[in-house]
Formats: sequence, structure tokens, C-alpha cells
Amino acid sequence: MAEGSAGELIRAARVLATAVDHCTFSAPVTHVLNPLDYAWAPYAAYLGRFATGPRRVVFLGMNPGPFGMVQVGVPFGEVAAVRDWMGITAPVAQPRKPNPHRPVEGFACGRSEVSGRRLWALFRERFGTAEAFFADHLVLNYCPLAFFDRGRNVTPDKLPAHEAGPLFEACDAHLRAAVEALATEWLIGIGKFAAARAERALASSAARPRIASILHPSPASPVANRGWAQAALRELVALGIWQDDARLRL
Repeated sequence: MAEGSAGELIRAARVLATAVDHCTFSAPVTHVLNPLDYAWAPYAAYLGRFATGPRRVVFLGMNPGPFGMVQVGVPFGEVAAVRDWMGITAPVAQPRKPNPHRPVEGFACGRSEVSGRRLWALFRERFGTAEAFFADHLVLNYCPLAFFDRGRNVTPDKLPAHEAGPLFEACDAHLRAAVEALATEWLIGIGKFAAARAERALASSAARPRIASILHPSPASPVANRGWAQAALRELVALGIWQDDARLRL
């Protein structure tokens, strides 16, 4: 059993997984996948290996992508980055209610999560090894659920208020527990939605980190497609989170 902050995050994730499983969703959502259920093994391995103590910076995503965390359980879980850079492989089961339009293939998934590929490539270029990056950083997702209208991704910000309310309440509680366990100094939303949710969740928290956001690496963003890594690097340097080292500029 993992101890310290990793153990606390694992317990908090178990509570979150159970809470969100009780939430209900209606059209246009046809399928809801919870990687904290069927892909628990790689997610627990991720926390057990990389959340072992205080983390100065936590990057916070919105929710799982169809070819990332949906497949392998790790936030922004581009398969090659998780398997080859982080060194994580673990069994992935099937969802209780699979989505035939977005099948879960686990580490055998042949498609790359573009957002995850961009995110982890930046960290790899900047720090070299996963161990060097995770010594001071961690990546989490605000919401653990992936929503689909058949094959189309539905993001949590598109949910009606009466469905989002109970979901966000559970996600807020999990985020507060994670930040407290990690003694986080900076919470960086990967995109505006995650930062806004963090502001609400942590507004009255005793362990409130500084909160900011960086550009989301989604290929749906024209700005991200014109050089996401360079833009994110400039934002992180401007915030004072990373130093401007000419040797490490992308």
C-alpha cells in the first residue's frame, strides 16, 4: 500500500471514483466512461510512483481524452509517453458499459492523444527524465469522467447545471484533498476551464495555492497548432514557475 501523499491521493481517487459513479447524465450524452474504475491499475501505479511527496506545481486538466486517459488511466495519457517515458504498464479492463464508437484498447491503442503528446513532449524536452519532472510537478485531471455523444467527445462545461452540480461537487472535494496532500504552491490549469474550477474549489481552502492557466494543447485550438510548446513555455517563465534557460528553449 502506498504511503504518504501517494496513499492519500489514492484514497481520495477511490472516493472520487465512487462518488461520480452515482451521477447521472442525459442526452446528448450517450456513454460515460470512468477510467478510475476500469483503468485503476495504471492510475494507481502513476500516483504510487510519482506522487510520493510534496509537489510544488500541479498541472490540472479538464477530463480524460478518448485516446489518452480513457485508454490507459493516466491524465493526458498518450500511450507512448506513459509506457516509454514514465515506464508504466498495467492491465486495463473494460468499462461496465463500453462505448462501441470509442472502444477501450488500453496500451494496445494505436492512436495518439495529441494533447497528451504535446504536453509530455514539453516536459521531456525541459527535464529529460520523468523522475526529474515529477520531483517537483504532478499532472491531474479535474474530472475523471469522459462523456460521449456516440463517437463525439462532450466536455464537462457543456453539461446542464443540474447534472454538473453533483459532479463538480465531488471533483472539487477531490481537488482540495489532492492539493492539501501535495502541499501545492502553484495550481496551473491546462486551459481556462480547469483554472476556473480550481478557483471555485479552492476559494476557501486553508491550503490555497496560487492559481493560473496556460494554453490548452488541444489540436482544436488554432493558437496551439501554431506552436503550443513555445507558447506554454513563455507562459510558465512569465509566471516565474520555470526559469528562462536559453539552453532549454524549444
